[in-house]
Amino acid sequence: MRSLRTDDRGAVGVLVGILIGGCVLLGMGALVVDVGLLHQERAELQNGADAGAIAVARGCAAGASTCLPGKANTYANANAKDSKSNVDTVCGYDGFGVLPACSTSTGQMVDCPTTPKAGTKYVDVHTSTKTADGSTLLPGEFARMLAGNDSYDGTKVLACARAAWGPPKTATTVAMTISFCEWMQATSNGTAFAPAPPATPPQSADQVLKLHTTTSATGCSGAPAGSDGPGMFGWVDDNGDCSVLINNNTYSADTGASAGNQCKTALQNAWQNKQIVYVPIYSKVTENGTNGTYTLIGFAGFVVTGYHLPGFSESDWLNKNNDCKGSDKCVNGYFVQGLIPTTGTIGGPDLGAYVVQLTG
Repeated sequence: MRSLRTDDRGAVGVLVGILIGGCVLLGMGALVVDVGLLHQERAELQNGADAGAIAVARGCAAGASTCLPGKANTYANANAKDSKSNVDTVCGYDGFGVLPACSTSTGQMVDCPTTPKAGTKYVDVHTSTKTADGSTLLPGEFARMLAGNDSYDGTKVLACARAAWGPPKTATTVAMTISFCEWMQATSNGTAFAPAPPATPPQSADQVLKLHTTTSATGCSGAPAGSDGPGMFGWVDDNGDCSVLINNNTYSADTGASAGNQCKTALQNAWQNKQIVYVPIYSKVTENGTNGTYTLIGFAGFVVTGYHLPGFSESDWLNKNNDCKGSDKCVNGYFVQGLIPTTGTIGGPDLGAYVVQLTG
């Protein structure tokens, strides 16, 4: 019995096992915590790059004076938990020469894709780690504690985002459509646009669009065969709020000359606030009544200056001489270039309306 009480053989083995197990657990804990911090940093930098790319792209799409690469810094920092991040590079092609050309992609996951085809308008925003003390390395909270790792200073995390802009092939617009002939006539075949609000254009920019009441194809110079005649607009089946998502080449007509209550509100707001509305442009209209179908050619920006519809009218604020009277059903206004505030898919013909899309 005495020998049993004093025999400590095996105790050291138990202690060694406990110590080894503890070191393994400590190492695993360090790995989990540090990897989690890396993932969080990567997510914040990617969100910042995405937001920065969209912000710069929206500015460049609006014009050279608003194409400001510095916007990327503001949005990148706003998406960092500590409000700190580096914007290493803002590059791309904007058509004005503001953005510098991008270097060849490395092909790595943290880099943007290869340069898009020539003529594509885009911006790349590259972000990387920046800590509160100005370091460019994300420190490992536990990795340095591991044996043989005391010289580890941290990791530099990288991210990149690309946003492109251009004319859409899909978009959400107001539920009113205008003929391609009218757009061609009013913009000198797409070469002349009135200045966008708040600028006031000359009275000569003001157009009178009459409600089409027939599907006879009068056509116009430069338009596809079967186009409706100049000066024609029509209503579109909407979502109940005078908006319509068009994501294919055709969309349905809404019968009648009167605007629905939601469209009355939309027209009233557009007229009163002198704001741009975005409308689908049709190249062809077929059938009659509830079977009426428009064929989409693209999207355009339009400023409403007045209208004369059954029981619903406002005088033309740009040119009162263009006020419609009697049995005419009209919407007055002028065409401008502008950026559609909703999302869409790039790829349509350029009729003056543009969307921004994250593409990498």
